[in-house]
Amino acid sequence: MGSNHEELFNNSYNSRQRVLAQQNRRGSIYSADGEILAQTLEEDGAEVRRYPFGQVFAHAVGYVTQGKSGLEELENYALSNSDIEEREKFENEENGRKNPGNDVYATLDTGVQRAAYDALGAYRGAIVATEVKTGRIVAMVSKPDFDPNLIAGEWEKISQDTENAVLLNRAVQGLYPPGSTFKIVTALAYLRQFPDAWQDYRYQCSGSFVSGDNRITCFHGSVHGNVDLKTSFAKSCNCSFANLGLLLPREEFGDTIDSLLFDRELPIELPYRQSSAEIDSDSPDADVIQTSIGQGRTQMTPMHLNMITMAIANGGVLMEPYLVDRVENAHGEVLEENGPKEYGRLLSGQEASVMTSLMEAVVTEGTGSQLKDRSYTAAGKTGSAEFSDESDESHAWFTGFAPAEDPQIAVTVVVESIGSGGDYAVPLARRVFDAYFEED
Repeated sequence: MGSNHEELFNNSYNSRQRVLAQQNRRGSIYSADGEILAQTLEEDGAEVRRYPFGQVFAHAVGYVTQGKSGLEELENYALSNSDIEEREKFENEENGRKNPGNDVYATLDTGVQRAAYDALGAYRGAIVATEVKTGRIVAMVSKPDFDPNLIAGEWEKISQDTENAVLLNRAVQGLYPPGSTFKIVTALAYLRQFPDAWQDYRYQCSGSFVSGDNRITCFHGSVHGNVDLKTSFAKSCNCSFANLGLLLPREEFGDTIDSLLFDRELPIELPYRQSSAEIDSDSPDADVIQTSIGQGRTQMTPMHLNMITMAIANGGVLMEPYLVDRVENAHGEVLEENGPKEYGRLLSGQEASVMTSLMEAVVTEGTGSQLKDRSYTAAGKTGSAEFSDESDESHAWFTGFAPAEDPQIAVTVVVESIGSGGDYAVPLARRVFDAYFEED
């Protein structure tokens, strides 16, 4: 809901904020299902900001001490102001009472958020869940995290701990190599290049791929044998995808990457970092091979990957992700309302349909098999992203949606330094899907 006067207002040197804080009690933040996520209470004669769920919503809801973050920052203007009638304000002033601030209703769902929080457990990483037809963000979790109730006292320690970076919202600000989840992009580029012949693609995987001085292997030395595009994608065959990448004209590969919003502004209000991936006519083979499997210099945020997933699930059209449903005054009168907004078409309906079938095969016959046999069907892509030459550790990724035939929700998971996506990220996503469909 940003505008110039809000930006001006949010400038921390703005004395108007201090005046309002004396006149108004900061409004509350609620979840989509009406639970209090943040409220101002009076304790021992002083106002304190309380967060009943503690760490569960830490990054999404944010804090208001030592600067602001999350929804507390995003909706600072609404929460600080009181839009009740002047007559009431006059009475409050006469009686030495503060005016009640406006309340913010978030899109976050407590059940799905808690499922995501519990699923991530002690791991580092992030989980994002969005409704594909509306863009509503129903869950956003980042770990390691903090307790916003205690942040004032722990600020010194937290803000200097660069190793854990607990204040970083990894969902929107964490840049990771996407690993095999990037095969979504490579596969789409291939479909665009060979719209009528992609079914004819064949490759013989021996477990390693050599081109000049470049050699890559399939995860844990798997040998996939004779594969077509669907099986290459389902089994996440690195060798086949390196081969695919080299079959693509570089400029067109680069165009597909650009069309999916790499190195572009994203339509999201939270502070985020831009993902980067680059192929152009001058890219050497080594770069093309690495990029085709989501390695090399390719970097991506979980939120961006979630947006590409949403677009595929929604027939090619991306809905803008949003975190606030509405703002109300203290009497429940709606002051501002957000609804679904189309960002635009990222891929054609036909392309989305083929990508969906490839992503379904990941679950039915590939690396996402831990999502089989649920009460709902699912489609997705796993990834295991190597991030250092020194270690064989990898980040585990999964991104996908359900139900496959009529998608409602997209879930993206990254778990740092843990292993394969199929083993570690898929079971976490499953818990989030389970919570969403249980509640439904």
